[in-house]
Amino acid sequence: MAVLNPEWLDTSVFADLGQDWRPSMRLLANAADAKGVILHVDQGAEPILLCDANDCSPEQLKLILTPVAEQLRATLNYTSDKKTRDPRLHLHEVFWPNGVLFGLICLYGPTALSDDAKLLKDNLCGRMENDLARHLKHHTDAQAGEDAALRGITLNDFINSIEDHVWIKDAKGIYVAANQSVVRDWQCSPLGRNDTQLFGPERAAVFEAADNQAIRQCRQMVVEECADPGDPEQQTWLETIKSPIIDKQGELLGVIGMTRNVTQRRVFQEQLTLAATVFANSAEGVMITDHRGTIIEVNDAFCRITGYSREEALTNNPRILKSGRHDQTFYESMWRSMLAQGHWHGEVWNRRKDGTLYPQMATHSAVYDDDGGIRYLVALFSDISLQKQTEERLAHMAYHDPLTGLPNRVRIHSQLDQEIARATRNQSELAVVFIDVDHFKLINDSRGHLVGDEVLCEIAQRLKNQLRSSDTVARIGGDEFVILLPEVGGAPAATNVASGLMSLFQQPVALSTGEQLKLTGSMGIALYPQDGSSRDTLLRNADTAMYRAKQQGRNSFAFYTHTLTEESMEHLKVQSALHSALEREEFYLVYQPQVDLNSGQLVGLEALLRWQSEELGQVSPSRFIPAAERIGLIDEIGLWVLKQACHQGANWLDQSLNFGRIAVNIAGPQLLKDNFVSEVSQVLMESGMPASALELEVTESFMIQNPEESIRRLGQLRSMGIHISIDDFGTGYSSLSYLKRLPLNTLKIDRSFVSGVPGDQDSRGIVEAIISMGHSLSLTVIAEGVENQGQAGFLCDSGCRLAQGFLFSRPLTADRLTELLLKKMTP
Repeated sequence: MAVLNPEWLDTSVFADLGQDWRPSMRLLANAADAKGVILHVDQGAEPILLCDANDCSPEQLKLILTPVAEQLRATLNYTSDKKTRDPRLHLHEVFWPNGVLFGLICLYGPTALSDDAKLLKDNLCGRMENDLARHLKHHTDAQAGEDAALRGITLNDFINSIEDHVWIKDAKGIYVAANQSVVRDWQCSPLGRNDTQLFGPERAAVFEAADNQAIRQCRQMVVEECADPGDPEQQTWLETIKSPIIDKQGELLGVIGMTRNVTQRRVFQEQLTLAATVFANSAEGVMITDHRGTIIEVNDAFCRITGYSREEALTNNPRILKSGRHDQTFYESMWRSMLAQGHWHGEVWNRRKDGTLYPQMATHSAVYDDDGGIRYLVALFSDISLQKQTEERLAHMAYHDPLTGLPNRVRIHSQLDQEIARATRNQSELAVVFIDVDHFKLINDSRGHLVGDEVLCEIAQRLKNQLRSSDTVARIGGDEFVILLPEVGGAPAATNVASGLMSLFQQPVALSTGEQLKLTGSMGIALYPQDGSSRDTLLRNADTAMYRAKQQGRNSFAFYTHTLTEESMEHLKVQSALHSALEREEFYLVYQPQVDLNSGQLVGLEALLRWQSEELGQVSPSRFIPAAERIGLIDEIGLWVLKQACHQGANWLDQSLNFGRIAVNIAGPQLLKDNFVSEVSQVLMESGMPASALELEVTESFMIQNPEESIRRLGQLRSMGIHISIDDFGTGYSSLSYLKRLPLNTLKIDRSFVSGVPGDQDSRGIVEAIISMGHSLSLTVIAEGVENQGQAGFLCDSGCRLAQGFLFSRPLTADRLTELLLKKMTP
């Protein structure tokens, strides 16, 4: 900002001018609803108050004068932030006729001025500039007589027009000319003196050496030096331009010099040097793009982290680093933050040149131009892969047992809350098993804690190996473990799991010393939702059940409720006894006759499995058949039934006893065995019974689970001449389109429907529909569970030809049935 040399002006009239302008300024301030002042701007000095329209207090004046002074300094300092002016401060410049700034009209109030206020401001500015023109003309006329002799511009005029220091020395080093800036700042006139007289011998020697160098080289030289070499801490840097003066004859006349303050430039250069050093050596990656997003500079750390060289990165877009893990919404949010706040900080995943992904902590900042637009974007980032790994390790330590690696108490509490919520949504059951190693304290006391730790690690590994992937096992302290069994399927399934877990303790633990330890464990089981609906309740009840198991002699498990404990123990007894039932020949078959409802003649038999256990006595099929399926014995038992029935049928046929066909129930898992068809063929061949005398009954519900494979296997059996019957029809889905595809001969109406006829209307409708469906598919329909004549009459009237039940005969042993068949042969 250029200013007028005050030596040329008569400043004594400024106060009078300020008073003249005050009424107009007051009118303007009122119109703008603001505080108003007029300031005179003098070079190198703080603004001078000429007029105060509102009689402001010192505090109010400070709100105006301080930012004005900062703004004036900013115009001379290109490193200052020009965007920080208070929007409530309005400045209007007033100029001398020659274009030099005189002062400012200042308003402090609303952020926007009304049209009336703008008009008054322009009018006041015009008046002030007219007054300044008249004053300057009057002052010029008054000096015209004094300067009449000076028609041209003298050397003195020239050097005094320059704000920087300008001086001339003769060939002997005596100052012969100096401008007013020199006189003002040196506080004396240097004319007729040399450097030694002015500054002392030490500084004079420095100045004279620079003079001599310029003279020797006969050219202009630039010297940058501290203002006071004896006081380096002053940190004021001056730049002096020196040039020798040589006349036309080549004679040295002296040296001319001009000195200016370059401290700000020096500081800025040092900052640039420092910034460049930091940029190059920073451990953080730095990437700079233009406003279009084109990379214009990167540092070495960027290349090291991303794998891209500087040449590969330049002119590219940062999209080359995009990982694909963030959606478009993420980047839009980042950009909105940049526009609104000028920066964004956060975690982002990027991709290296080799394709590997890595996490980085990044700060993106905008650099603005003078018009407030984004000129550059600067990204600073650091690779936090190691930090992430450390966080993961810490998180693992926080939620896992350091000895066994199993989840700890905190983790199992969180997991149990999640499983309860899932079980609530799915309306499924959840089991919590609390395990305690019996007499573990004795191991620690007698063998030491190292052995105890070894035992715990072995038990933890066994528990993990035993469970499903969806189950969770945790060590919650000492020798206590907790297992979560989601979607457990009720108490029987929980009993099976507990039985398997108990077997883990029966295996000795082999120590690193070569010794073997035998252990036992006690377990408590609580079921959701019946034993509790919250985490704490389930854990507490499972713990209670575990202590009940200890009270019962240890080495066992107990459910929280006594009823479930008794039932689970009964299930366990049944399962245990089943393993030896075949070896002990405790199974036997009985046969229930199937009759023609019209003639009363026997047309077939159904082979039914019975179990007389040495330990449990007579066990109902409803108890042991599901248990056999759970423990995987149903295939072996089913094959035994098939062999027994076929051998018995062949024996009757050898005696010429006609029984029609023998129906044998086949479990779903049997049917889907890869070798089942070959097994049936082998049994028929070994027994000698024709395939036409065998009927296989398969439950409807299981075939629906795997229809395509069921259809294929049944088709193979039917092609052998075996009759196929669908058992318990009506209890599954009963899809007509599905039934059409099955290679069936017979539909069997479930006893649950038969028991309701003829009295129950719903049962009658279902039975009639099944009979009609069977006839439409050309299938034989047989009803089971017929116990009275009313049921038999209704079935016969409805078109059902065959039936079985207590009305006709209870299941009979082979010997009793042989007697019955012999009687029917007797004329």
